[in-house]
Amino acid sequence: MTTAFTFPGQGSQAVGMGKALAEAFPAARAVFDEVDAALGEKLTNIIWDGPGETLQLTENAQPALMAVSLATMRVLESEAGFSVAKHAAFVAGHSLGEYSALAAAGSLAIGDTARLLRTRGLAMQKAVPVGVGAMAALLGLDYETAVAVAEEAAQGLVCQAANDNGGGQVVVSGDKGAVERAVEIAKTKGAKRAMLLPVSAPFHCRLMQPAADAMAQALAGVAIKPPAAPVVSNVLASPITDPDEIRRRLVEQVTGTVRWRESVAYMAGHGVNRFFEIGAGKVLSGLVKRIAEGAVGVPVGGPGDIGAAKDALVV
Repeated sequence: MTTAFTFPGQGSQAVGMGKALAEAFPAARAVFDEVDAALGEKLTNIIWDGPGETLQLTENAQPALMAVSLATMRVLESEAGFSVAKHAAFVAGHSLGEYSALAAAGSLAIGDTARLLRTRGLAMQKAVPVGVGAMAALLGLDYETAVAVAEEAAQGLVCQAANDNGGGQVVVSGDKGAVERAVEIAKTKGAKRAMLLPVSAPFHCRLMQPAADAMAQALAGVAIKPPAAPVVSNVLASPITDPDEIRRRLVEQVTGTVRWRESVAYMAGHGVNRFFEIGAGKVLSGLVKRIAEGAVGVPVGGPGDIGAAKDALVV
């Protein structure tokens, strides 16, 4: 089987994630310690003990999810013999997960990744005052119809497709009034469900331009190496390896659509039929089944998953 390693995005976080892994494996504990040191605080305490409202804050959730993904990856490397260079045809991550993918592939240092994600989370939260923006999930519409709904709803405001997740899941983002209109219009276009999401800011739309500017500045000062495997870019849905292009696409990602359906379809179209989901949750594994017929998603996030992942790798 041909393999890709994928890394989850915001929404997969849960208090206690990664704790059992760190207690069982020193390689995992070392990653959490490295992230704490890079941030100059005990983010690990929030990850493992909460409270949930604090973990949910964008500036905490983003580096926290990366820490869990990289801790899992280090255990897979040390205990199961995983190697991005040897075993991954591609790596990819959903939104912030793209940073996790780059760190796993050796393109970004873990400490730099933690600081970048803290900056990204703070900048994304600060870009739009609370209550001005919104996001909504449109379920049961194809991407083209969802885009048309967003365009019809905009009426001079911002409303655009933020996430094309696959399986008839499209998230729109923008000014609150326009997004609310999109919910109502989607219902008339045959959406099975259309609802506002409990998020604190309108991610992945043009309103995030101040955050994109902040990330351009932050990324300019960070070393980026060619990854050990091609990284399928969120904004391109195709692989990139050049450090300068990686830097540029990460800036574009802040305001651009997360093209996850197309990304998975690209990897499947190039022979990938097994997707290891490295880190918290099982969201991406569920989407794989809807996007790539015959492909399998293998979630790996706890001690009990390590042996099964090792067995799956040799099949």
